[in-house]
Amino acid sequence: MADTAVAEVPTRKARTNRRALKDKNPSGNEANIQAGKVSEPDPSPIQAVSQADLAKENHESLSQPRASPKKSKSKAAASKKQSKETQSSFEKDLQEMQEKLQEMRLEKEKTEELLKEKDEILKLKEEELETKGREQDKLQMELKKLQKLKEFKPTMAFPIVQSLNGKKNKGCPEKKRPAPPYVLWCKDQWNEIKKENPEAEFKEISNILGAKWKNVTAEEKKPYEERYQAEKEAYLQVTAKEKRESEAMHLLEEEHKQKTAMELLEQYLQFKQEAEKDNKKTKKEKDPLKPKQPMSAFFLFTNERRAALVAESKTVPEIAKITGEEWKNMTEKQKRPYEEMAKKNKEKYMQEMEVYKQTKEEEASSLKKEEEELMKLQKHEALQLLKKKEKTENIIKKTKEEQKKKKEEKKNADDPNKPKKPASSYILFSKEARKSLLEERPGTNSSTITALISVKWKELSEEERKPWNDKAAEAMEAYKKELEEYNKSVAASAAATSLC
Repeated sequence: MADTAVAEVPTRKARTNRRALKDKNPSGNEANIQAGKVSEPDPSPIQAVSQADLAKENHESLSQPRASPKKSKSKAAASKKQSKETQSSFEKDLQEMQEKLQEMRLEKEKTEELLKEKDEILKLKEEELETKGREQDKLQMELKKLQKLKEFKPTMAFPIVQSLNGKKNKGCPEKKRPAPPYVLWCKDQWNEIKKENPEAEFKEISNILGAKWKNVTAEEKKPYEERYQAEKEAYLQVTAKEKRESEAMHLLEEEHKQKTAMELLEQYLQFKQEAEKDNKKTKKEKDPLKPKQPMSAFFLFTNERRAALVAESKTVPEIAKITGEEWKNMTEKQKRPYEEMAKKNKEKYMQEMEVYKQTKEEEASSLKKEEEELMKLQKHEALQLLKKKEKTENIIKKTKEEQKKKKEEKKNADDPNKPKKPASSYILFSKEARKSLLEERPGTNSSTITALISVKWKELSEEERKPWNDKAAEAMEAYKKELEEYNKSVAASAAATSLC
């Protein structure tokens, strides 16, 4: 009984130990593990691992049969070693992870920098491509212009004029020159001489014909000469006709060439003008003096509201939208001041436009007057030039005529036998009047004397002039007779020299 009592004591103690383990206040994680639930992870990983190991050990101790206190101590020590080993391995893993994270961060920073550089390079390339694209567009436009200029195709048919000089019609045979009388006679006599001398060659026959032709009489030659003359006349008529036709065709060809050249030039100029119009966008230059058109009531309202909306940092399309909606919602009373202002501005604009139109009309009329005056001046200058030209032409004609007369006079002056032309009635009067005036006024100039003579001659009546006129007429009749005799003698001498 004592042995049994002794044996039972340790079991009880062990039970007390077992109960003590059960009665321990378990942590939240252990309670969850016992209940079969998974708790949230604790912020510290080391504590979580240790608590999990303890829970496992408690579970194993509960499931295993009751052991001796020595075995339990050894197991606790082993578990502590395991926990330390796991803790150290976890710390190593953490360090490795932290190092990897740092490496990843560094790589990320490097990749971000590289991406930024690549983005900048891409932006630069895009800008270069845009500039290149603009340059290409400009080049294409210039190419199109050049192509348009190169694409000039005249819309006209070039006339083909057949010249008669170079090419002759195949249908019409060429007219041969007529053979002279000797050749015609040779053709008739050739066969006879060939029969007489069958073994003779061409040179021998031609020599025989030449010798025979010398003995042919004029009567025998006459039919061949007549035949030659007839053929010659026909040939000359044909050639003259062909020559005239060729000249006419040449003139026609030249005329056609000039016409085609003018048409081509007109077409090319028109084409060039159209190409320039396509290339250049013609903008009308605004007249700075022209009054500006007034704004409407809505635009006056928008100008008033724009400052406030710009202060609110609104964009241009937003301002237009807001002002349009506000204008629609406004009453007639609210719109009235803007409409009155617009009306006043319009009236003012109309007055300014009338003044502007009047000034423009005045300027146009003044320009027209200036142009007319310029035209008058130009016409006057042209007429003066024409008069000068006519004067020069007349002077040239007169000089030529005078030169001819001088030459004739020189030729006539060389002959001393030629009768001289008699003096006129005025010259006869002036001789006597000069003598009387010199006696009356000695020492006067010759120019004054000639002037007084002309005055006296003008003062003379027809009756007083009659004796002077009669003397001049008698001298002229005598001169004409002498000149006729002189001309006859010159003609006779010329005929005698020609006969000699």
